[in-house]
Amino acid sequence: MSPAPALTVEQSSSRIHELTVVDVRTPGEYASGHLPGAHNIPLDRLQQALPALRTASARGDLLVVCASGARSATACAVLAEHGITAATLEGGTAAWTERGHDLHRPAGARTAWAMERQVRLAAGSLVLLGLIAGRRRPAARLLSAGIAGGLVFSALTDTCGMARVLAQLPHNRPRPADLDATLAALAG
Repeated sequence: MSPAPALTVEQSSSRIHELTVVDVRTPGEYASGHLPGAHNIPLDRLQQALPALRTASARGDLLVVCASGARSATACAVLAEHGITAATLEGGTAAWTERGHDLHRPAGARTAWAMERQVRLAAGSLVLLGLIAGRRRPAARLLSAGIAGGLVFSALTDTCGMARVLAQLPHNRPRPADLDATLAALAG
């Protein structure tokens, strides 16, 4: 299967009002800032959203975004498997802000850390814990070795098991009412 088409920041910004933008980051990341008019459907909820996304794509072009473009490319591949055409934003929201475009934030939403930052904190904390505990119990150093191995595997496969686990935390999960409202808006 060929990779999803990618739109540059310039192409996306000039067409932003005619695109249906779907942000596949966690709700916490979405609340920290998203493209104007973006709908939040976390990547792990994409299957549930397929009917609404099919309806939205029949009305116009879909643009799928995430922080860097990796999760949105995965989402586009899933959509393509179900006959839904979508493009990804080259470089994600990071590239969007680097080019001087603003991100919108929901009123009253608390800002969560980006998933990459959450992973770095968790991995670093576990490595440090393994090293400190390893001073008294040498076998505890295996925790640090396991995290290091997981990080290498993550880099080689461009996947992240720790991010999947962290995405299950309450601040990274959508409230059912929020997701239902998003799906209803997309089904229009």
